[in-house]
Amino acid sequence: MRSVRRGLSLAVPIAAGLLAAVVAAGAGAVLAPAAGPIRSRASAHVIQPQPAAGSCHARGHGTFTLPDPRCTPGAIDPAVTQADLGTTICRSGYSESVRPPESITEAEKRASLRSYGDHGSLHAYEYDHLVSLELGGARNDARNLWPEPGGSPNLKDALENRLHARVCAGAMSLAAAQLAIARDWVVADHHSP
Repeated sequence: MRSVRRGLSLAVPIAAGLLAAVVAAGAGAVLAPAAGPIRSRASAHVIQPQPAAGSCHARGHGTFTLPDPRCTPGAIDPAVTQADLGTTICRSGYSESVRPPESITEAEKRASLRSYGDHGSLHAYEYDHLVSLELGGARNDARNLWPEPGGSPNLKDALENRLHARVCAGAMSLAAAQLAIARDWVVADHHSP
């Protein structure tokens, strides 16, 4: 029961401060309820268009950088639900089985760097899924991918692993984990056991 309470302690502050930004849906997208990330229909096998060059502005700096919520609010894969965790994200090898090929993401990463006005080497950034694949994040949607400064693994990766373990153990709902990481992963990291 203690682990369930700890899961609720993370979910309650996040649920209390629901996402306020209204995000325009791209072609083929379906908006999720206001309480959570966008439900994506973007193909993992097609290079996705990115926001205009210089139109996105990361918040924070260094290890604790957050994406621009107007450009990267987070998006989820509607095929991953609470009811099918055992056959999706909690199945060994799931993330690798749905990860888009580098031939797709490399071009997107370059365009995303331009969107964020970043001019550094590609190697200085991880093309990061804001809502990770292991938490049912959209595979290849510009609204869920951004150039996170630094390499991998990093602090956000460790949080993703902890949230994934809690979801798969039944100590936290999938929706609460997705919202926590999409809204502000730094705050979620500070509240996560």
